[in-house]
Amino acid sequence: MTQYLIEREIPGAGDMSEQALRDAAKHSNAVLTEIGPEIQWVHSYVAGDKIYCVYNASNEQLIREHAEKSGFPANKITSVSAVIDPSTANG
Repeated sequence: MTQYLIEREIPGAGDMSEQALRDAAKHSNAVLTEIGPEIQWVHSYVAGDKIYCVYNASNEQLIREHAEKSGFPANKITSVSAVIDPSTANG
């Protein structure tokens, strides 16, 4: 599977309550179950008017299908080519 970074423009996302975020996660999980095991949500970052999501999927079309069925926009989808962190410097 390929890892993708999805940028979702959602006005007021950073002001969503814990309950609203919980409800959004439940809805997303239900759609993921419907689509099947070829797409997995890893985690998301909520910042300002955007939510940045990390997903694993067998293809970009599954990301688009999830966005359409869930009602969460996928304004930008980028395939991740590498992941680095401080330990990368240690070679």
